[in-house]
Amino acid sequence: MGVLSSSPSNMDACIEECLRCMRACEECLTACLQEPDVQARVKCIQTLHDCVEICLTAAHFMAGNSSYSAAVCNICATICEECAKHCGMFEDPHCRECANICGSCADMCRKMSA
Repeated sequence: MGVLSSSPSNMDACIEECLRCMRACEECLTACLQEPDVQARVKCIQTLHDCVEICLTAAHFMAGNSSYSAAVCNICATICEECAKHCGMFEDPHCRECANICGSCADMCRKMSA
């Protein structure tokens, strides 16, 4: 249930998952910048940044019950899938965990956009 209203529980769950993904991506991005192979991670870092931004945007649109929520969730799912793919290319724990969280967020956002 929403903070001030009774928004659908699936929307609340998706908002929470987007915020969890945003946080994981921020943490992963920070960790990636400290890795010795940072040059090999440029595309991953760029995608992590995009994922942070779209997850925040999707959560914002859903919280406001915007009529554009489904469209924003659709692009959020696409970016989260890309982020999971890029993070999955690296063996370190922060990238592996981030890839899992991004995949989960993508699945949830895909359901919201259907």
